[in-house]
Amino acid sequence: MTTQPVVILGGFLIGVEAYEPMRLWLENSLQQPVVVVPATRLDWLLTSSAWGWRRLLDRTATVVETAAGQSTTGKVTLIGHSSGGVMLRLLLSSDPWMGRCYGAQRWVDRLYTLGSPHTALRATAMRAFVDQRWPGAFFAPDVDYVAVAGELDVAEGFDLSRRVAKRSYSAISGDPEVAGDGLVPVGSALLAGAQPLVLKGVAHGGAFGPRWYATPEVVERWWRG
Repeated sequence: MTTQPVVILGGFLIGVEAYEPMRLWLENSLQQPVVVVPATRLDWLLTSSAWGWRRLLDRTATVVETAAGQSTTGKVTLIGHSSGGVMLRLLLSSDPWMGRCYGAQRWVDRLYTLGSPHTALRATAMRAFVDQRWPGAFFAPDVDYVAVAGELDVAEGFDLSRRVAKRSYSAISGDPEVAGDGLVPVGSALLAGAQPLVLKGVAHGGAFGPRWYATPEVVERWWRG
């Protein structure tokens, strides 16, 4: 794939500074602009409602359109971590939603999702809506989907993963003993129809283990530029 700008949408309650090592690694490797969508903790707390999703997706659409305008291919690569990966699936659609038609599929030819909870027994209303309306790799083959999951030995993770993993796995999959990244089970992160990639020793976030999706040595393992 020809190198082109990259836009990153982070995960719930994770500050943009956490993605800086990944952003720098990609920018140095590609010699292309790599932008993290600005999002505060308040922005993420507001995503408990559809209005909060609309607010953050509006901002993301602006960043993506600007990046596409700077691209020699006219295309942009999207990366979504955790909830961000689910939200980007909606952004690709040109269907009317809350007064907007984003249609980012016209600017995007690849979407990476990193530890995104695509399916869950007790999904939030908006996550469930996305998976029902645009299931799996809905816009393939025009958009190449790569779904990345971490498989962390919880005993080797940080205290947070040891405390929450089984409870989170049970809530999402119904089985506390499944493999996952300390928060999201592998099965939930592997979007149907996407290219699957399971990375051993990779945690959901920096609070869950020493290596997570945005750690440069891990980025090198999942990036397929």
